[in-house]
Amino acid sequence: MRSAGITLGLTALVAASLTGCSSDDEDQPDYAAICVDPQTQERTSDDNCKDEREYHGSGTGFFWFYMATRGGAFVPPIGGRYSAADGTYSASGLRNAQGGTATVKRGGLDTKGGNIGTITRGGFGKAGTGSSGG
Repeated sequence: MRSAGITLGLTALVAASLTGCSSDDEDQPDYAAICVDPQTQERTSDDNCKDEREYHGSGTGFFWFYMATRGGAFVPPIGGRYSAADGTYSASGLRNAQGGTATVKRGGLDTKGGNIGTITRGGFGKAGTGSSGG
């Protein structure tokens, strides 16, 4: 009876300590969006994209451009050109690696460009890992 209580106590302690642990992969969204001007194919400040409008090949303005965060993708710096082949203008239909609904993070990527894994996150000063290009 006593050893069962100790085992249960240890199990509860280990389980409680693991709830605060997570890997960066679990926190990493499936897609990250940069704010772009599709007419010039240049990245702009995230502040220019005030809503979730999608670009449909016509019109002017700034739109979110969704890029997969897996696979070592890179983002251009603000003012730099992006490749339309590296992402999509539409968030609808985006899927994660398992085929489920994708998680999306709009903005928060390094303004100087670099590894797409450098997504800024809130809470306890946690930030994504990676290095920026130079």
